[in-house]
Amino acid sequence: MAAINESVQNTLDYTLFSWSKQSGLNPIHADRAEGVYLYDTDGKKYLDFSSQLMNVNIGHGDQRITDAVVRQMRKLSFVYPGMATDVRGELGRLLAEITPGNLTKSFFTLGGAEAVENAIKIARMYTGRHKIISHYRSYHGATFAAMSAGGDPRRFAMDAQPVPNMVHVENPYAYRCPWGTNSPEECGKMALEHLERVIRFENPEAVAAIIMEGESGSSGCIKYPPFYLKKVRALCDKYGILLIDDEVMSGFGRTGKMFAIEHHEVTPDIMTVAKGLTSGYIPLGATIVTDKIAAKFDDVALGCGLTYSAHPVSCAAAVETIKIMKDENLVDRAAEMGKYVEQKVEELKAKHPSIGDFRNTGLLGCIELVKNRQTKEPTTPWNAKPSEMEATNRMVAKVRELGMFTFVRWNWIFIAPPLTITNEEIDEGMEIISQVCAIADEYCN
Repeated sequence: MAAINESVQNTLDYTLFSWSKQSGLNPIHADRAEGVYLYDTDGKKYLDFSSQLMNVNIGHGDQRITDAVVRQMRKLSFVYPGMATDVRGELGRLLAEITPGNLTKSFFTLGGAEAVENAIKIARMYTGRHKIISHYRSYHGATFAAMSAGGDPRRFAMDAQPVPNMVHVENPYAYRCPWGTNSPEECGKMALEHLERVIRFENPEAVAAIIMEGESGSSGCIKYPPFYLKKVRALCDKYGILLIDDEVMSGFGRTGKMFAIEHHEVTPDIMTVAKGLTSGYIPLGATIVTDKIAAKFDDVALGCGLTYSAHPVSCAAAVETIKIMKDENLVDRAAEMGKYVEQKVEELKAKHPSIGDFRNTGLLGCIELVKNRQTKEPTTPWNAKPSEMEATNRMVAKVRELGMFTFVRWNWIFIAPPLTITNEEIDEGMEIISQVCAIADEYCN
């Protein structure tokens, strides 16, 4: 036990944790993981109901990835990105095959934020324009430009000095429609009109790109109306603006399609991917562009460079991950399991008056908790102050106590387990979430 305590203490004393004040932390001391479960060093089992950061899509501990990585490292561990490798070419070809439309060339990064950074750079280089439009309720990563492009309030810490020329618009958030409409369709119509007004106010000839998530994630899984992204695509075409599709969280089967934008039958100009690309086993991301954009750089230098771009070991993990997803039909499985999750949440709604809304696509879902279903007053307000976090803090503690790992953020409980999850494991998770929702019920009026 002493060794365990020393290990945790070393972690606290000598490393920094994301998005946290550093005093008072009590992290899970992770030891091993398999399937949809992870275990701490005391042997306690946790059901991973958010695939860690919505990225362990194939589940934990798949030794086929280990074997692929070892094979690659025995052959070649690293070369600088100006060299060709077998595995780099294979992964590039696979991505060109599975991405929609004419997305044909990938620039490899080490994660989603870097993919977004490079998408913004490429959009500006390609168009000669500089403004980027995105949703207020969005998250695109924590590096400087990606954080500035996103609307998540975690950007407020550096709000005085964001990357310039980032413009935000309202989401078509039907449950809390900014325009007070009564249906997703009406809300989507108003959101599109708002978006076009902002484009015109900002000067269309200055707008390089609109960046939107393929499907909303950590901002509350806000679902697009069916026509929304098609009409955003039409606005982009009308004004000569590129459409960047951020699939970092929603890609690689998470939503019941290989990429979430396929639900909307739209092809973007640039797609960013990471997370599920390797299921988080090894860091890797990609900025994928159309053949038309790629051709621009046939005779013009591409002003993007990363030491670890196209790292052979990361590429090997990605190739094997894609093969596993295909062999085990995990995309269709996500769609099937997502329907079962929706059925189980409907049952929870009958028991818990605090459940105001559930938004889900495949296995990317979010329960929204309220004090009153009529007024929709949130159990915990968006971007709550510490003094307003009592209910959330109690729910977070209960999740951990009951042996689950998932995100409870303000008044949202996320449900995004590995795509390998079974009905029985979903039942186990829903029983835990029911006990967590019982805490939110105490705050109903």
